[in-house]
Amino acid sequence: MSRGSGADAAAEADADAFVVHRNLLFTVAYEMLGSAVDAEDVLQESWLRWNEVDRAQVRDQRAYLVRIVTRQALNQIRTQARRREQYVGEWLPEPLFTSPDVAADVELAESVSIAMLTVLETLGPAERAVFVLREVFDVPYDEIADAVGKTPAAVRQIAHRAKEHVAARRPRVTVDRAEQEEVVARFAAAVNSGDVQALMDVLAPDVVSVADGGGQVRGAAVRPIVGADKIARYLVGGIAKLGLPFVVRVVDVNGEPGIRAEIAGQLAGAVSVVVEGGRITRIFSFANPSKLEWLDAGSVLER
Repeated sequence: MSRGSGADAAAEADADAFVVHRNLLFTVAYEMLGSAVDAEDVLQESWLRWNEVDRAQVRDQRAYLVRIVTRQALNQIRTQARRREQYVGEWLPEPLFTSPDVAADVELAESVSIAMLTVLETLGPAERAVFVLREVFDVPYDEIADAVGKTPAAVRQIAHRAKEHVAARRPRVTVDRAEQEEVVARFAAAVNSGDVQALMDVLAPDVVSVADGGGQVRGAAVRPIVGADKIARYLVGGIAKLGLPFVVRVVDVNGEPGIRAEIAGQLAGAVSVVVEGGRITRIFSFANPSKLEWLDAGSVLER
């Protein structure tokens, strides 16, 4: 089929800019929101806004699209805040099963890790937007200022505060991927075997487990559990009560080795962990069905 006139071809090329940068735009929205579902909503709204733009006035389409997505994500954060007021139990960022490409980009993998996303949750909306755009995507200050509606000088101050805030709360120990894979594999083997002692051996004595069931999963803890013994017995006992085939296997969760859990062959949850000194110090588990819907969708994260 013919592409039509030159004007039609130019319009199609402009529309293609959104497609070309879609993975980047999704990643920006996801890091700002901690939710793939909300990120997709932002992209849908951004697409509509992009279609209303006079492309002849746009000098840098990528920067313009990032600005649209950032503004829509900031609007979405307000909606999130209202939803979380009624949320049952602990709220955690929505996990993603990711490809080896994400793990290969060490900086990207760290920025989308569940541990980092939970730290970003402690920032205010503007601080989070500035931090993500500057530290993850290296967006110039003047472009960030346009996106968040502040002066470049104010953005520099916000970026400095946000960076200090994140540095004080992010995991201080960097673990190489081989060690993380080995520890997660031991954890998976212990869960599959139901061996309480093996679980305790791979958990740090003061390990903390945070579960997100959203009040929709029977047996999901609504408050953090602390201590290797308590967590090991809680996991083994909970699995035994199911009375169904329960299996976990190692997959990449948000750019790092994590766990996919299945009950009778169906996806039942995901787990992300923090490893320090050869043991797991923090467990993030996800069972809320609404947060599992996107796991097998194959989202592509990129910078």
